[in-house]
This record gives sequence, structure tokens and C-alpha cells, in this order.
Amino acid sequence: MTTDTTQAANAHLNTPTRLTGSEILWATLVGEGVDTVFGYPGGAILPAYDALRKFPIKHILVRHEQGAAHMADGYARASGKVGVAVATSGPGATNLVTGIATAMLDSIPIVCITGNVSSKVLGTDAFQEIDITGITLPVTKHNFLVSRAEDLAATLRHAFQIARSGRPGPVLVDITKDAQQASAIFDFEAAKPRAYRPHPMLRVDESGLAAAAELIRSSKRPIILAGHGVSESGAMEQVRTLAERAQIPVALTLLGLGGFPASHPLNLGMMGMHGEAWVNHAIQEADLLIACGMRFDDRVTGKLASYAPNAKKIHIEIDPAEINKNVKAEVALVGDLRAVLEELLPRIGTRGQGGRDGSAWLKTIEASKGAVAVHDIKNLPDSGHLYAAHVMHDLWRITGGSAVVVTDVGQHQMWEAQYFHHEHPRTLITSGGLGTMGYALPAAIGVKMACPEKEVWVIAGDGGFQMTAAELSTIVQEKLKINIAVINNGYLGMVRQWQEFFYERNYEATPLVSPDFVKLAEAHGIPGRAVRTRSEVLGAVEAARSSQSAFLLNFLVEKEDSVYPMIPAGSALHEMIRRPDRDPLEERAEDN
Repeated sequence: MTTDTTQAANAHLNTPTRLTGSEILWATLVGEGVDTVFGYPGGAILPAYDALRKFPIKHILVRHEQGAAHMADGYARASGKVGVAVATSGPGATNLVTGIATAMLDSIPIVCITGNVSSKVLGTDAFQEIDITGITLPVTKHNFLVSRAEDLAATLRHAFQIARSGRPGPVLVDITKDAQQASAIFDFEAAKPRAYRPHPMLRVDESGLAAAAELIRSSKRPIILAGHGVSESGAMEQVRTLAERAQIPVALTLLGLGGFPASHPLNLGMMGMHGEAWVNHAIQEADLLIACGMRFDDRVTGKLASYAPNAKKIHIEIDPAEINKNVKAEVALVGDLRAVLEELLPRIGTRGQGGRDGSAWLKTIEASKGAVAVHDIKNLPDSGHLYAAHVMHDLWRITGGSAVVVTDVGQHQMWEAQYFHHEHPRTLITSGGLGTMGYALPAAIGVKMACPEKEVWVIAGDGGFQMTAAELSTIVQEKLKINIAVINNGYLGMVRQWQEFFYERNYEATPLVSPDFVKLAEAHGIPGRAVRTRSEVLGAVEAARSSQSAFLLNFLVEKEDSVYPMIPAGSALHEMIRRPDRDPLEERAEDN
């Protein structure tokens, strides 16, 4: 965008001006601080695209609208800002739905803008007409249908307020074509929404704080459960202060990783279905759980009837609907995590100063960690075989853990969580609640647009990668430096693992024939390399990092490796399937 264009766009924000609805759309986005959108044009949104050239907004042309929603999602997760996706009516709008649902389940603030047919033919099944507000009602915080240019600015500003306030989430704004073409007075300040009014239950009274402080002081075996809300609220320092002041170990959810430094001595690691065994055992033995910005989902708790049976619960959560939904809390502190902890911390004494002595509990956990430890796959000798754990551990070591990693969903996602140690928030970008295959590649584009100075790695399985591989062309068109690691085991790996454990190795519909990913990347204009042994990993990763362009590495890993530990569905948190002492893969490695 030229300086003149930027100045003209900013002038619209200061002086009421008559603009078309399309111009109002972009002018409002500029006012909301948007500088990048991800989208795909079509007839019903074409007036808006025609006006885009007048405004200082970078448009990323995706190859599929699902990619636009994932890019907006990745942009939001990496930056903390609201991500924006744009699509046309009908199939363009419906292609956004998976990405919207992904953002909804993980509480990610995005605004999706769709065009629709003219208001005069709404409801007539006109060409490419669809009731996208009806379709997305269950997977948005709110959605709007705008049929008048006069309503556009106020609606869009309200949409941004909803997306980022309280518990964040996606909002959809559907705009009819005639609303884009008509004109109205644009007054940015006059369109400002009313001040955000927190939910009536968003209050923390003195009695709740006092009760929480007393539970913490009197507990012998407490654990902090740190979730996605730690980074969303910016409460990293407060959680660390709580842990250090009261000497309380910290377990993390998948989306919580990075919210508490991996190297911190009080960091236990990830909990839940594929969490560390000693973490799950510690939760089951705890007498107090302090849940910080997490929602006790099934992947974390296992069988609810036997979850932490002797522990009282303090639940700090911004969404009142999550309180007592899955796990009953003795004390509920409803509000923004950072604000609540800032009120709670002065009421908690330090060790030796009216606080608690956590040394005995920490020693117990450390002993448990040693007792349940098994031969770690990442330490297997280099015998010519390549394990996914090798890749994750070496990638963490080579990058110094400084990269932003964007994973797809499946076995590789869990191996990354286990072997790549995240020190900082917003460095693991992944689909947690919905578990969306195909998420990683487009989301990484959003991450790179938000953080162009950071090293960004895609880690995807051979199945999920193929779902959105067309976005390789988006990477090339935008000249983005993104490194891609495909963990290629020839299966839909996590589904195959379940078939191995629970369906008598009936590998129905999970063996996967894939293209040569290196040649596929090269066809898009991206160099690549295949990696078959651990001895090749270092050189391959360094080649990718030193390349001036995007780079793809095809890691041909063991085909029938499994993620351990694993809690079977319906089992208690401590009832884990562990890696056998004499694992078939290990025996094979020794034989060679």
C-alpha cells in the first residue's frame, strides 16, 4: 500500500465520510488495527474485493477457504490479536466451518466475513445462497447478517469486541451484496460498541479468595493444572509466582504447554491421555488441584468417577459455564486468570513465612518419576531406523527450542508435546479441542504473517498434510520462509494405534499411499529432502534452516510405532498403557 492510501484510509477514521458498504468494511477493519486478512474472492463478496485496493490491508490469497480460517486462527494464536478470514457465499462460506469450529473449541478470537446474495433474493435458494448464520450458530460466539450499509461499521466493531472479550472465540459477519454496494455515512467513533459488560458471575469475592488461600496453605499434596488460559490471559508470571511461592508443582494441558517454562524445576510436564506417567500418578494422589484456565476435558481427566479422588479443587476460569460442568469445584473463582491470581497471591505466604512446605511432596513425585521411568525411545541407539521421537528431540535440540512449532493432529502432535520442550507461550500452535487434521500448514502461514521474524516449523503427519497441501502454493506466492517436517509412517498413525491396541490389528482403511512429498514440494517451487536415518537428521534440519526459501523434509519414520503412555477411553487417569520393557521396535533395532 502507498503512503497516500494509508493516509486516506486513516482520514476516514477521523472525519465522518460517505462510503460504500465495501469501503466501510475495510475502513472499519483498519480502525480495529487489522493489517492482514486471509481469503478467497467470489461473486457475492466481489464488491468488497474491488474496494480493497484503497486500504492498507495485506490480503493473503488462500487455495481453499478452510485454509483461510486456519490462517486467521494461527495468526491470532501467535499474535494475541483478532485474526480475519474472508470468503464468498455458498461453498466459500461453508468451507470456513471446520476452521471456525477449530477456533471455537480452543477459544481463539477470529472474525470471519462472508458475502451473501442480495437481500431481495434471500430465502429464494438463489445461486450460491446458503444460510451460513444458521449453519455456524453452534460454532460461533455470535454471528450477524448485515443487509444495510448503515449497519456495517457498528456490527463489525461489535464483532471484534465479542471475539476478544471474556472467553475469546470466533464471530461471523455475513454481508449481503447490496449492503456492500450501497453507500452510507461512515463514522468510526459513532460506531463504537457500548463498553463490554462482564458476565454477572465474573466476580471474585473476599470469601472465595480466603477459602482458596486456606486450601493452598493447608494442602500437603497440591498441583497446579495450567491450561490455555495462562497464555490467553497473560498470566505466566502470576502462575510462576504462585508455584514458586508455595512450592507447588505444575502440570500442563496440551494447549497449556509453554505457559510455564519446560526447564523450570516445578514443571512436571503434560498431563492426560498421552501425558507423562508420573504426572498422572501425581494428580491421582494429590489432595488439592488448582485449575488455572483449563476446562477439565475428557482427554485430561480420563474416567471422571475416579479422577483425583482425594483432591479438593480450586477452579479459576473466565467462563462461568465451565464451572462444575465436568468436575465439581470446592472453590470457584470466576474471572480473568491474571486478575484473579493478582488478588489471590497476596493472601498466600511463602515457605517458612506462614506458607506451606512443599518439599516432601516434591520428593515423593521425584521418586515416583524414577519408579515409573522406562527405556526412553529417544535414547535408543542409532541402528538405521528412524523414530518420530528422534525427530522431535533432535529438532528441539538443533533449534534450541526457540522455534514456533505448528503441529497437525495425530501421533506426531503427541510426540512433539512430549519431546519438544517449550519455554515460552505461543510457541506451540495446535488444534486441541476439535483435533483438526490439515490444520498445521495453513495455520503456520498465519503464524508467519503475525511473526515474520520468528523461525516457524510445521510438523504434520502424512495424512493430515495431504488435506491442505495445496497451501504450499500460498507459501510460495507470499515468499514465506516456513520449514515443513512431514512425519511419514505410511499410516493414519493414531487411528492405526487404536486399531493395534483395541481392534486386534485390523488396519482397515489406515494404510496410506502418499505422493513423493519432496517432489510435490518441488512442483510448488519448494526445495526438499528425504530423511531415512537419524544420522541424516542434523544435516537435513540445518539445510532447511539455512535455506532462504521454504523447505520440506520428508521424515520416513518407523511405520508401527505408538505413542506411550496412553489412557484407553473410559479408563482412569492412572490406568495407562505403558511402553513394554521389551518393545518389538526396540528388539528390531537391537537385531540390526
